[in-house]
Amino acid sequence: MFIFLEAFRSAMRAISASKMRSFLTSLGIIIGVASIIAVVSLVQGLEDSITSQFEGYGSNSLFIQQRRDNYGRLIGDLTDDDLIKLRGIDGIAAISPQTFVFEYNGVHYEGTQHSADVVGVMPDFSEMDNSYPEIGRFINTADANSRKKVAVIGPKVRDELGMPENPIGEFIQYGPHWLKVIGVLESKGQMMGQDLDNYVYIPYPTAVGIMGYQAQPFVIFVARVADVDRIDAITERVRSTLRRNHGLRADDENDFNIQSSDQVLQSIGQITQIITWVFGGIVGISLLVGGIGIMNIMLVSVTERTREVGICKALGATRADILLQFLLEAVIISLIGGVVGLALGYGLGAGVANLIPNFPPSEVPFWAIMLALGFSSGVGIVFGILPAAKAARLDPIDALRYE
Repeated sequence: MFIFLEAFRSAMRAISASKMRSFLTSLGIIIGVASIIAVVSLVQGLEDSITSQFEGYGSNSLFIQQRRDNYGRLIGDLTDDDLIKLRGIDGIAAISPQTFVFEYNGVHYEGTQHSADVVGVMPDFSEMDNSYPEIGRFINTADANSRKKVAVIGPKVRDELGMPENPIGEFIQYGPHWLKVIGVLESKGQMMGQDLDNYVYIPYPTAVGIMGYQAQPFVIFVARVADVDRIDAITERVRSTLRRNHGLRADDENDFNIQSSDQVLQSIGQITQIITWVFGGIVGISLLVGGIGIMNIMLVSVTERTREVGICKALGATRADILLQFLLEAVIISLIGGVVGLALGYGLGAGVANLIPNFPPSEVPFWAIMLALGFSSGVGIVFGILPAAKAARLDPIDALRYE
């Protein structure tokens, strides 16, 4: 232990004696670690935001949507008849279609225009999406059956249009259509760069009417299963019901996709993991360059301190003592670079997240901190071993004669 402390003190004295060189030596590590932490914090923040949103649906939710071909064109269609048949499946507690309306550019109120997402939904959507009104009410069955032109708006829509704090009974215009406001939703924040408070929800039949019944809208059915333990069996029943309803033969592919919320989360996790590893691999090259820089500078340092090594050996220092001193010096320089890079990466990630509109806050997971510090220490050991071994092998007589 005493030998280790002496080696540590000697390493710190050597680093302090050449502050600028030590900083330049660790610069590659600083840049590499900062880049990795920044990327990981942004990806992790995005993943956590998406995860929290989908967790609101619960693990007993199914998402059913039309398939697309390789060119992005819709292959199948989800119809009102599909919706009726799926509602009749034992075990489905609630189901709601969801379709985005893109017919007109923005909504208007008393001369003010605002760009918001207009979405057609059914009454069950409120509970499944955790979209509850703060003022007024949500769409009900009577609104849907009568194809009423009513709207439930997000708080941002209300504020951007300059509507009263309580806009119930006011009318907003969407193209030639006037929609009566019946509710304002609670604020939900942002997800994936999307402002969840910037939506206008209207009855699904009303949305289909606005788009025209000849059009093929992109529709998602969101279903809630009563018993999560039966979700696999119910998923199979949904699949067979839709195949039968769409007239598909046994050898035909499905013209729809079915995913549970857990599967969606798993897919999102896989995507973000791939992004993290790809960017981490690219940025890891700078850590390799930083390690080579440490090795080169330490080799120069060994040459400059040859007489010092000779004196230490003459006074009784062993090869192991010299090896430990120079190896600790390389590790400390690398570790300091890792700590500085960690702080810079955290600040960089937070700054980028704040600069991108509607982007979720960055988050640095504990494993990323430990990985950054462990990797930087490992770089110091790997690339410091050669200079340390060179110093340890020096002959004391030759070292004392060195000029």
